[in-house]
Formats: sequence, structure tokens, C-alpha cells
Amino acid sequence: MTSRRRAASVTAALTCGVTLIAGITCTTAAAAAETSDGGEGDLASKSAQQIADDALQQLVGAQSLRLRTSTSADPTRLDLTLDRAGNCTGAISKGKYGSVELIKRGNQVWMKPDAAFWKGQLPGKSGEEAATKYENTFLHGTTKNTFLRNLSAACDLKAFQKSASTPEKPSSGGHTPSSPSHAPAVALTKGAPTTEEGTRVLPVIKKTKGAVQTLYVAIEGKHYPRKLTAELDHRSGTILLSNYNTPVSTKTPAPGDTADISVLEDRLRESQGA
Repeated sequence: MTSRRRAASVTAALTCGVTLIAGITCTTAAAAAETSDGGEGDLASKSAQQIADDALQQLVGAQSLRLRTSTSADPTRLDLTLDRAGNCTGAISKGKYGSVELIKRGNQVWMKPDAAFWKGQLPGKSGEEAATKYENTFLHGTTKNTFLRNLSAACDLKAFQKSASTPEKPSSGGHTPSSPSHAPAVALTKGAPTTEEGTRVLPVIKKTKGAVQTLYVAIEGKHYPRKLTAELDHRSGTILLSNYNTPVSTKTPAPGDTADISVLEDRLRESQGA
């Protein structure tokens, strides 16, 4: 897998997450409000649509949050704490192709690849040697570097919030197969209250054309979206959202623990015979 393809795949799970949020919150119909509490707190008096709309507003207004994603269709996993200034810290995993620890402050980016990453990028002994030599070393550069810019694109909380709050637009022909103008509205429904990572949440469910999308909204306090799931054709995706408005760590690697990103680029060119 080339570095360009690898970097492009890093943000796939994030894109999936935006689609899922928009799909739930931008539907036009509302389910009937429940008539009793049933453990739903003040959400009992609200319709499923009102709950989804409120959760979207809380998401869009967040200054920072922790985002974790996974999907059965791709080994990519994100676990990032990010803010509206574009700062982030966390990890991106690509399954057997390895993982990287990621830190971004302003336009400065640090990535620490694991051994599997090096071996996946560089063939034979070259990968093994790099994995040993740069163990526990952060590769550093700025967003002017294409690889680091693509890799750290997932740190853009503003872009995530904007995409989540923007209704899906029709194609250039003014028609989309998934939501034609004459199609009946899809109602949202409430599920039974449950617990997600210690937080009481209320599921809001959308079912359409074989797909099931579920938004789990915090019952107590601010009604943040805490979990989103999607299921279609035996495939599934999950997004976990937490640590709302908790500042991103400002800690960055010490100079002695870093190497310039050119180290990776030079070795990639060597492996490709450039």
C-alpha cells in the first residue's frame, strides 16, 4: 500500500461518521412524543426528532471532544481527542498494517509509527531495520508535508461539525435515489433507555431501505450524542463520542524523541527504487 493511499484511508471512518450523524438528524419527520417518563428524564416529553435535533446542536456547539470510530468494512480505527482549533492527540490504527500515535498542535504534526507500520511501508529488512531504529520515535513535520496533512485531516473538528449539520444535497440532476422529492418521510422512533460507558442514554432509531441507524443521546445533563451505530447488508459502523469540552493535551514530544518526517519519505523512495 502506498503512503498516499494509506493516508487517504485514514479519514474514511470519520467520513462515515459524518454521514451517519447527518442521516439521523436531517430527516424531516418526527415521531410522537412519549406520554410517560419511563426512565427518559426530561426527554420523555420530547419527540424522537426533537431529541435528535437537540443532540445535533450539542455536537455542533462543542469546543472539543473525543472521537472513536470502527467499521466492519475496513480495519481503520480512530481514537482522537480534537478541538475546533485543529489540535488533536490520539491514535489511528489500520489493523495489520500498523498504527500511529498522532499529535497535532497548530500546523505542527508528530506521528509515532509502530513496528507493523514500518514493516508494512517498507519491504523486507528495510522495514525491520526502520522499526528497530525508530522505535518510540516521533516523526515530526508540518501540514505543508502532504503525508502529514492528509494524516492529520481527521483532527479537523470544525469540518466534522459542519458536515454533520449540513443536510445532504441532491445531485446535479436535482434527484437522489435515496431521498426523492416524492418519497414519504422517514419517522424516527425512541428505543428503551440503556447505558453506554456508564452514561444513561436514550436510543433514537431510523430504519429505511434495510438500513438501521441508531443515535444514543445522554439522558441527564446536556443531551450530547454519545454513540452512533449503522447496520446495512451485514456490515456495521460505530462512533463513540465523549469528553465533550475537555481541552486537548498541550504536551508535545521532546526534541530528543523526534526525527524529521523526511526519514520516512527517504526510506519510501529508496524502497521504490527512486
